[in-house]
Amino acid sequence: MNFDGTQTVAEIARQYPGAVAVFEALGIDYCCGGNRPLEQACAKENVSLNLVLSLLSSALVTRPTGDDRHWMICPLTELSAYIVEHHHGYTRRELPRLAALAAKVETRHGHMFPEVHQIRELVDAMTSEMFTHMVKEEQALFPRLKMVEAVGQSGPTRPPASCDALINPIRHMMSDHDDTGQLLKTLRRLTRDYQPPENACLSFQALYGGLEALEKDLRHHIHLENNVLFPRALAFEQIH
Repeated sequence: MNFDGTQTVAEIARQYPGAVAVFEALGIDYCCGGNRPLEQACAKENVSLNLVLSLLSSALVTRPTGDDRHWMICPLTELSAYIVEHHHGYTRRELPRLAALAAKVETRHGHMFPEVHQIRELVDAMTSEMFTHMVKEEQALFPRLKMVEAVGQSGPTRPPASCDALINPIRHMMSDHDDTGQLLKTLRRLTRDYQPPENACLSFQALYGGLEALEKDLRHHIHLENNVLFPRALAFEQIH
């Protein structure tokens, strides 16, 4: 990916949707004022062109998703730490940004596209639910997994009661995942598989592109928990 200051902001945003987050963070107008060259846009906002080019290059590097074969044998604490760092971190960054973007699109285009009202409501609901869900995992379930694993590795002694019976908290987390899956299905239906309306502005396109990327990340996130971490944790608990 090669960028230079002569490309317009809109051209970069269209070709690389991930660049939108960089422009938003720096206050560079990629929508109505996106037809100006990047170097002019940077000058207008008093931002170094070299800095922006560097941030764009970093932001558009494909984020690793990990190797499931490794996750099937690595320590549970390593996998849970990966989930927190990569997937929880991504969700915490993206959902507030998408919620703000959905509110902007609703304000500007809700009179023509009534579905964006429900889209905004769903993004707000997902933000609230996911933030609560991630806190429960990070403050309760994942520390319990760490304790169970540590006690199990130290010998045949049973874990204390506070570590035992992982099945109920795991069931609650999986129920939350089901709810998130339903929200994602509804969003995909309302957005017609994330296809913005014809001649949609870049904010509209950025919202749909961001939601599609979020869905992809959440699906891998949930896969790692439902299909790898949780079954391994339950099996580990049963044999120690």
